[in-house]
Amino acid sequence: MHIHILGICGTFMGGIAAIAKSLGHTVTGSDQNVYPPMSTQLEELGIKLTQGYDVAQLEPAPDMVVIGNAMSRGNPCVEYVLDKGLPYTSGPEWLKHNLLQNSWVLAVAGTHGKTTTASMLAWLLEYAGMTPGFLIGGIVQNFGVSARVGETPFFVIEADEYDTAFFDKRSKFVHYLPRTLILNNLEFDHADIFEDLNAIKKQFHHLMRTLPCSGKVIWPSQDEALQDVIERGLWSESETLLGDWDYRLLKADGSEFEVLLDSQVQGVVSWQAMGEHNVKNAIMAIAAARHVGIAVSVSIAGLAEFISPKRRMELKADINSIKVYDDFAHHPTAIKTTLAGLRAKVGTDKIVAILEPRSNTMKMGVHQQTLIDSLDAADDVYLFEPENLSWSLKEYADKAGMHCMKSTEEIITQVVATSTPSQHILIMSNGGFEGIHQRLITALEQN
Repeated sequence: MHIHILGICGTFMGGIAAIAKSLGHTVTGSDQNVYPPMSTQLEELGIKLTQGYDVAQLEPAPDMVVIGNAMSRGNPCVEYVLDKGLPYTSGPEWLKHNLLQNSWVLAVAGTHGKTTTASMLAWLLEYAGMTPGFLIGGIVQNFGVSARVGETPFFVIEADEYDTAFFDKRSKFVHYLPRTLILNNLEFDHADIFEDLNAIKKQFHHLMRTLPCSGKVIWPSQDEALQDVIERGLWSESETLLGDWDYRLLKADGSEFEVLLDSQVQGVVSWQAMGEHNVKNAIMAIAAARHVGIAVSVSIAGLAEFISPKRRMELKADINSIKVYDDFAHHPTAIKTTLAGLRAKVGTDKIVAILEPRSNTMKMGVHQQTLIDSLDAADDVYLFEPENLSWSLKEYADKAGMHCMKSTEEIITQVVATSTPSQHILIMSNGGFEGIHQRLITALEQN
């Protein structure tokens, strides 16, 4: 079958393309911005890519058009598909019918930590010899890819609450048919598609309705929003963090901790990751792995070899004891926990935080003061104010004594000029941030 994917260069749709190719389909696709690393990965798989949305790419007509959720009415290819009556579907729906229907799906949902926790879980299954398939919103460094089919019925997926497609406004995760479900946490996000937290809770309730009675949901008992979701309906087995499962930090930065089940110590994890938030992610990954038969002791051993996904506190450079990190954090809670983990690790060393408020929620000004407060653990803060921001970031930054600039070049110049040894520079954005990471590294090396 010839499958053509509109919006192919996103991490999720690129993963769909790789899986479809592995299943034996002929795959082509297009995107507005066809560029590395996803374009390189796809071309290495033999997938032909088209820049832009000229309708000529749909002639001759493919057997199925898979439409990404970034596509909207008015897009030339979308209009052509509808006018010509070409068969089309969404990425999540295609995945459901072509792979997930006959799999034991382990899904990871929540506002924060999905990519990291799903990566941990996929690695624990791999470490235990289960050779799982997976589709994760980031490059899993233990595997070097973001998606694969796998060799067993087990499939790990990052279960996103964002909408499915222009013609299906349900959350993606309602298509995934999980048997093992991790709910990391739940806060208000995606203000561009959800009017309030209750609207997101409703989608999580719909997800709960798809879980079989023999399935299991694993969730943090102290999360009030998730407590509300559970109270709306629970038809499966349930285990909780800070209830059935617990942990005890042996090092303040979370690099070593005890795992507890029913108040009994199961063993000690010593690993490369940092931050108490990642400890919580690890406990829930261990619980999910146990649901498919992996002994806790095996998971504890596996975590010692786990490498965090790219762009999750990824150390990009160490230049004369000045360390530069890249992190995907873009919600105040994620920013706060990421900085707390780094502070616990580096003690009194200077931390410089550089942040681009790029998400739609941030641009709309939903988390204005909360964003500023989330940066308290940093010694010096540089905020990038993009032109399309609907509120004055500078006004809040000035009150807090933070730097706010409209130019990444200006940020680089000032950070380099004030840099000192034993300093940690943390760059946070869920986008490319004008390539600031490598530009800053180059400037530090030249300096």
